[in-house]
Parts: sequence; C-alpha cells; structure tokens
Amino acid sequence: MSANDGLLGKPLARLEDPPLVTGRGRFAGDIDFPGQFHMRMVRSPHAHAGIGEIDGAAALALEGVHAVWSVADIADVPPIDFRSDRQVEALKPFRQHVLALGRARYVGEPVAAVFAETPYVAEDAAELVEVHYDPLPATVAADGEPGEFAPGLGTEATLLTHTCGDAKAGFAKAYAVVELDLRTGRHSGVPMETRGAIGVYDAARDRLELHGAAKVPHRNKETLIRMLGLAPERIHLHEGHVGGGFGIRGELYPEDLLVLLAARRLGRPVKWIEDRQEHLTAANQGREQRHRARLAVDEEGRILALETEIWHDQGAYLRTHGVSVPNRSMCSLPGLYRVPAFRASCHVRLTNKTPAATYRAPGRFESSFVRERLMDAAAHRLGIDPVEIRRRNLIAADDLPYTVAYDEPYAETLPLDSGDYPLLLRKALEAVGWDDLRADLARRRTAGELVGAGVATFLEESGRGPSDGARIAVDRDGVVEIVTGGASVGQGFATAMAQICAATLGVDYRGIAVVHGQTDRIPYGIGAHAARATVMTGSAVHATALAVRGKALAAASELLQTPAGSLTTRDGIVQADTGGPSISLGEIVRTRGPDALAAEEFYETSQCTFPYGAHIAVCRVDPGTGAVTVERFMVAYDVGRAVNGATLEGQLVGGCVQGIGGALFEEFVYDEAGQPLAVTFADYLLPTVAEIPAIECLVTEDAPSPRNPLGIKGGGEGGINGVGAAIASAVDEAIGIPGAIDRTPITPERVLALLRSRDSRPSP
Repeated sequence: MSANDGLLGKPLARLEDPPLVTGRGRFAGDIDFPGQFHMRMVRSPHAHAGIGEIDGAAALALEGVHAVWSVADIADVPPIDFRSDRQVEALKPFRQHVLALGRARYVGEPVAAVFAETPYVAEDAAELVEVHYDPLPATVAADGEPGEFAPGLGTEATLLTHTCGDAKAGFAKAYAVVELDLRTGRHSGVPMETRGAIGVYDAARDRLELHGAAKVPHRNKETLIRMLGLAPERIHLHEGHVGGGFGIRGELYPEDLLVLLAARRLGRPVKWIEDRQEHLTAANQGREQRHRARLAVDEEGRILALETEIWHDQGAYLRTHGVSVPNRSMCSLPGLYRVPAFRASCHVRLTNKTPAATYRAPGRFESSFVRERLMDAAAHRLGIDPVEIRRRNLIAADDLPYTVAYDEPYAETLPLDSGDYPLLLRKALEAVGWDDLRADLARRRTAGELVGAGVATFLEESGRGPSDGARIAVDRDGVVEIVTGGASVGQGFATAMAQICAATLGVDYRGIAVVHGQTDRIPYGIGAHAARATVMTGSAVHATALAVRGKALAAASELLQTPAGSLTTRDGIVQADTGGPSISLGEIVRTRGPDALAAEEFYETSQCTFPYGAHIAVCRVDPGTGAVTVERFMVAYDVGRAVNGATLEGQLVGGCVQGIGGALFEEFVYDEAGQPLAVTFADYLLPTVAEIPAIECLVTEDAPSPRNPLGIKGGGEGGINGVGAAIASAVDEAIGIPGAIDRTPITPERVLALLRSRDSRPSP
C-alpha cells in the first residue's frame, strides 16, 4: 500500500508556477529559430465577396520579402478537416480552406500569406498585396431567410433534432404552458495569449515540427497526418506554456497549416504571431443562438414536456468540431430535471461572420440560460417560489443512475452516474444564507434599491473516453517522470498528475517531472478539453503508478526478504509497516536496472462522469444608467472527489468570471454588411477586477463517480455553466419585471430600455 493517500484533495502549491511568476515562461512568442521567416496574413475586408486576381508584385519588390502565397500556391492542400470522423459526409462542403478559395466569407478570412525576414517587413508587405474583390450580399442573421453558401448549397448546413417521449401529449395535458424567445450573444474566450505557431522542417530527417501547439496536440497531429499525407513519425507537435485555452486555443486554424507548409517548401523555420485585432476578428467565436422555447407543467409545476427550436449561428464555416456545439445544446437542455418528453430542432446556419466553435461549457451555457429562464417563467405563472419549482423537478438521488436517452441514433445518450442534486441545492442555499438574504433584499427594494437574487442549477459532463494512457519511470536517483499525452492550458495539469502519482506511488509530488504535450515523447493523448484531463489522464496515471508500485513492492520483497503484503511506500522509501530494513526506489533501480520501475498503462471507459452544480447571483441595477453590478456570486459544485482543492477553486472562480463577462459585457457585434464592430478592447468589453465580486465557492464531494477508481469528475467548466441564467433571474427581480431578460449580454442599454418601458406603462 501507499502511505500518501491523504494527498488527494489537498491544496498543494502548483508545480507550474515558478517559471511563470518569474518571467521565464516559454510561450509561442518566446520561441525562435535561426533564420526564421515571419508570416503575415492578408485578410478579407469584406464579409462576402468573390475573389479575383491577387497581385503580390508590389509586396515581393519590398526588400526582405521572400514569398507571397494565395490558394493557387497550395492547391494540393484539402480543407481543414473535422477532428472526429463522426461528422457526416454532407457537412464536408462547409469546411474552410487554408486560404480562401473563390470567395471570402467573413471579414478576417485569410486570402493570402506573406513571408519575410522580419515581422515588420511582413506586415508592410501584406498591405501592398492587391486583391480584387467582387462584393456579394452578406447573410448576418441565422434566423432570417437562408442565403447561398456556394452554387447549389444553401446556408443551412443541416437540421438536427433530439426527441424523447411524447411532447405533443405533454403539451396537450398541461395545466400551463410558458413560451419564451431567448438569445445568447456571440462571445469567446479571449485568452491573454493570442494564437501563435512556428513551423520547422528538419530536412535531414524529413520531419516537420509545429511549436506553439495547445490543448489537443495529438488530435491535431492526427488531422495533419490525414491532410498532408504524412507518416506519423514525419510530424511532431510541441506544446509550450499557454496563456489560457477556453476552447478557442488549440484548434487547427489555417495559420497552423501555413507555417508547416512554408517551412517545408521554403526551407526555413516560419513564425506567426497574431495581433489582438486579428484575434478578435478571426479566432473562433461562439455562443450565438436563438431559442423559441416552450415548457409544459402541471398544476404543481412539475415538467410534462420541453420543446425548443434553435437557430445556431455557426459563422462562415464548419470548423474542426463540426456540429458538436449544437448537439451539445440540445442534449444538455433537460439539465438536472426530470423531463418526460422533449423535442428540439436546431437549424445549423452559416452566416458571414467569423466561424464559431467551442467555448468553455459549449452548448451548456446556452442551454442552461434557456432552461432556467423557462423555470423562472413557470414559477411566475403558477405563483410558486423559483427555488421550490426547481426542487420539485430535480432528479432524486434514489433515481440515480438515471439515463437521458434520445430517439435519434446520432443523439448522445446521457447515462448520469451519481449525485444528490437536491442536497447540493440545499447546501448552496444554506451557505449563502438564502432566507436572510431574501429578507434583506426585500428591505432594500422597499427602500428604493433595484436589487435581486437568482438561482440556476445545471449538469456538466466530463471524462469522455474512450481511453488514455501514461508512462511512468523512476531513475537511479529516485526521480519520477510521468509522460502523458495530456496538455496544460493553465489549469494546473502537471500538479494534478503529480499529486495523483504521489498519492498512489508514495513519493513527494515535488520530485515528479511531468512531461505533456510533446507528440515525439508519447504517440497518443487526449490533450485538455471538455473537462477530460483529470478524469482520463489522471486515471491513467493512477493505473500506471499502481503498476510501478507493484514492481517496487515485488523487488523490495526479494531484496529485503520481507513479504510484499507487509510493505508500504512513503517518501520514495519501501519498508515494512512495523519498521525494519528499507530500500529507496532509486536503490531498486540501481540494483535491478533502468527499466525496473517503469510501466505504461491505460484507462478505458465507454461512459462519462457527470458533475453538477448550482449558481446563486445577487445583482444591483443602477436606475440611471441600467448598469448591472454583481454584488455576490456563489458557485456550488459537486466534483465527486477533488484532486487539488486550490486549483479546483481557481478553475471555478476563473470560469465564473468568464461567465459574468458573457452575461453582462462581452459581445461580438456585426453590422448589416457583416462588418465586425468589436475588434478592439474599446468595444469588446472584458470584465476587470472592479466588476467582479469575491466569488464564493462551495465544493462538495457527496457523489464520487463509480466509473473511475478515484471517483473523480471534471471541474473545468462548472464555474461558467449557469452564470448567465442566475444573473438574468437576479436582474428580473431587481427591476421588478418577471421574464424581462431574454438575451445576453445584459447590457446597460438593454436594461435601461426595459426600465423606461416599465415606467412608461399606465398605472393599473
């Protein structure tokens, strides 16, 4: 056995921090190679236009410019492929080419690439490239009339459905039906570090390298292998430090392909670093959906049926996730509630905006906003307390495991594993002092303040398989190395893996070296996305550490002439429980050889784990400006079993801050011609520390997952999921207009318009 089991859950200091806080991190911008070219993109200024002649002569005449490419120079390169082979063939025509082919479909689309000796010359040269455009009508409303994507193809890429039960019968027998028209605004992760990529070609070994990879290096390598027709050993991706992921980083973008193609064809390394305006114009956006939703309830407020029609604004192309986000939006809509009948349809529409993809809690932030708005509307219609109507509909602990299954073969079944949803809601309300809080808010409203509180519950999904593995080896000095295909995007990945290994193997976590994101060190890996890393890679590390510990106990048993069953490991030492002779792990390796304490094991699963949460918001509205201030916010979340309490809380707080941004401030806005109107931080508003309260976190471990040996569930997305819904409910109460908030972000202009409308109504 190991004597370090108590390590799990402790708020141990992060291993990743020393180079980051001392300015020694190596982000994409810090990586340079001798003789490198710098790449600059020529981007479309039109949302929709035919592309005629591209003339690079003036750019090529500039000293230091080596090449100018258009799509004709890379005609043999296919469109950027989907990550998953689950995407249907009919969606492939909507993929994006590396450089625009025939048409530009959004402002910022790469049309040409310039390669020069310095980034400054490259930027000057890009402005000299002449592109002849033939402007075309732009489609900017996903819920309007579909336009033309290409000859013979409309802008509705597909119509998806999710159904279960008899929704028609549920609505027919309803005591009350509430109907809402809801919208979530377009926003994105906007990490501190913009995108960057450095391509290197090693001619001696005929090998390509991509530096600056993030999030899913192995998945992107697989896509590159298919697209470029390479053998696996001919390309490797290398992850450095990453200034935040949040879905937006780590996808396969046109620029990633271009630096690799140019490095091989031009014979020199090629570096590209995005500026902030490019990032706000061309990197993945998301969230923009319209829902026409209906909820049928009985006289006691219990759900009979839920129905929604969705218009998902995908932007100009289907990127690597295909239709994952709209599928997630539909399957996540029931949340933690018993929904006996459900019907959802989703129009996946292409518009002349920047393409959309995943953003932290993809589809779930959107669906939680819709579901919880419906619950508030039903509570108001029936005169039931909003918390009470939620209690009546939560899936009971005795009902778990509980399966949410849909009729369509492509729709994902949700086999919920463990939980006590009513218990978590009760704990959250008690922790925030709900009854006293409500009384205090009522007093403040009587005194003239516009204040209110809102609650939202939600379901999360984590640990999606099917498998991941790890390699662990101990060297002659007792140093433990973990090699994984996981990735670090700032979430404390190395610390979590070291902590799991240390607890299992019986060593000091500070003496463990964690290698990740390097495809030349390990041929597989899930990376870090969709709250997978701790569950999948952590379980693989646990299994591998068990195997190494087993080898250590067996070797020590022989060397110490002591039964293995009486031995334990602590601080890198193997000895009997009762004392006596001992031997270090390093001594075992020195005695038995370099592979004596090395192992590679896998963790496989066909099912996910399902953490869950409740959010509580307290908001104040300024009657003069309409500005919303979040006075308090609580995130309550059951994670099954925590690995590191401090990093988990950091994840929850960070996610909550992003959720507040999406709920109140952040929105990519376009005009009728498809021109983006928020391409600097003067217009795309991020929350600062002045707008964020001290986020309160309640982490519970009441429902360990039975689906992995550690009982853990993912924590990366629980902080953001219900934020928009909880704040909307709080603002409704503050301004005294039930159901007033029907879209995010809840900007001062929109709130002020609601207040003016309220005040202009004649008295009853």
